[in-house]
Amino acid sequence: MSERAVRRLPVDTGASGWLALSRRLAPMQSLDGDRHADWLVVGAGFAGLSAARRLTQQRPGESIVVLDAREVAEGPAGRNSGFMIDLPHNLASGEYSPGDAEESRREIAHNRLAIDFATQAARECDMPLAVFNPSGKTNAASTARGEKLNSDFARSLERMGEPFERLDARAMRELTGSDYYTGGLHTPGAVMIQPARYIRTLATSLRPKVEIFENSPVTGLRREGKLWAARTPKGTVRAPKVILAVNGHIEDFGFFTGRLMHVFTYASMTKGIGADEAGAGRTGAPAWGLLPADPMGATVRKITADGQERVVIRTRFTFDPGIKVSPERVAKIAGEQRHSFDRRFPHLGGLPFEFSWAGRLCLSLNHVPAFGEVEEDLFSACCENGLGTVKSTLAGMLAVDLATGTRSATLDEFVGQAAPKRLPPAPLAFVGINSVIRWQELRAGREG
Repeated sequence: MSERAVRRLPVDTGASGWLALSRRLAPMQSLDGDRHADWLVVGAGFAGLSAARRLTQQRPGESIVVLDAREVAEGPAGRNSGFMIDLPHNLASGEYSPGDAEESRREIAHNRLAIDFATQAARECDMPLAVFNPSGKTNAASTARGEKLNSDFARSLERMGEPFERLDARAMRELTGSDYYTGGLHTPGAVMIQPARYIRTLATSLRPKVEIFENSPVTGLRREGKLWAARTPKGTVRAPKVILAVNGHIEDFGFFTGRLMHVFTYASMTKGIGADEAGAGRTGAPAWGLLPADPMGATVRKITADGQERVVIRTRFTFDPGIKVSPERVAKIAGEQRHSFDRRFPHLGGLPFEFSWAGRLCLSLNHVPAFGEVEEDLFSACCENGLGTVKSTLAGMLAVDLATGTRSATLDEFVGQAAPKRLPPAPLAFVGINSVIRWQELRAGREG
């Protein structure tokens, strides 16, 4: 085959607060020269590092190289909200209540398998609760519609035998320090993580067995006999088997073209509040995580780190097939988040945002991954459908199982899914998808 030239690299806009609060644990190295390995993983996010860890378990003693276009955790892996969710979570559906109970049970089992894998990694790495906290999450409602969505979700969970706890306005005020919420639905299976620290810690733990090269984007990929050769600006890695763990960027390698939706979401993190400052202790419990009852509303998290309290708010989605957004867009949406935050916490006197950033998502129209053997000994673990911490972890694990011939019922179910549906022609997709997103955001109202 001729070389697949990768001419476009994703752009990550804005300073991630998660990354700013996370220090490097190992010196950076970039690829300089040629390498041969038994395995090459492209991408050092949740999928790529999970694949590398799985390989160290299933193929001990074999050489593994991981390439990343950025520094570890600078991309989407260090820019999400940090929820590892076990329950159905389809952003495009307009609500979390699952339709098909059997399909939902399979999804829950898959998600919990990924969370178990991450939990084992967290234990091995001795990650503290500030990095990996199995605290559960709360779906927060602030409107009558939000309350109805939570009630519908509760009935679905009850039918499946899943535990939950309903919270009234008083309990929500005690949890968050805010009078904004009328009720909540707490489920215990989610894990709250500090995504940048999780990824950096996991990468450091793998380094004795895995070579990780940062700032080493793959600019070309070609087949050379029985080997794949991945070219970077300063060197080439050759390996018989390659796992592409690059999420929506898989299109730029020539696969799943016209089938993936590149969506950005936006977040801001407040400055820290010290124990001696006004506002300290007025944001409720030391740590909590709220998903909006309406999926298009505002996700809000409270963290306490290094003796300071911070709140993170995530709102807005935009479909951007160019895989980049401008700093002006991030700043504009941060202004909107200012109003959303102040409605929830008027007693904090306009606590300033210290960081604002955009993060990339990849979705498919039919809510399925871009997964499988796309060419001989070339495997894709991509398209996380808005739940990158869990779905990407699972895809990385299962891509290794597929590549090593390790069969399981979970792998059979994962491989057996339909392919991502083709999107409408580009102009229609851009207008149509953004219009649907905006309509859903407006419908969310006070939930946003």
